[in-house]
Amino acid sequence: MAMKIRLARGGSKKRPFYRIVAADSRMPRDGRFIEKLGTYNPLLPKDSEERVKMDVEKIQEWIAKGAQPTERVTRMLEAAGVKEKTERNNPKKGTPGKKAQERAQEKADKAAAAAEAANAPAEEASAE
Repeated sequence: MAMKIRLARGGSKKRPFYRIVAADSRMPRDGRFIEKLGTYNPLLPKDSEERVKMDVEKIQEWIAKGAQPTERVTRMLEAAGVKEKTERNNPKKGTPGKKAQERAQEKADKAAAAAEAANAPAEEASAE
């Protein structure tokens, strides 16, 4: 059974509240979970101690059993000092997609053509 340590959303509309849970990876996000390991309230200020509460010992036990924390939970564990920070680098994230690159190329071509057309009459006048 593939185990995940992940966030399960609670709270009402536009008022999110998350539980940090150990769950089977095949279960739905807000569905059945095995154990509650903590809470996360994104509405509180970042420096508040109540924003993220975790039972670190239980989380370490689950990781020892083979549970994989999700990306967001991993960042919370790194901030708490439970896991060592990993270097993240996604150089392709900021690059535009194929269609956006094509549009940019077309725009550059049009601008070059317009500049060339603007320079042509000036060159003819200076040649005379």
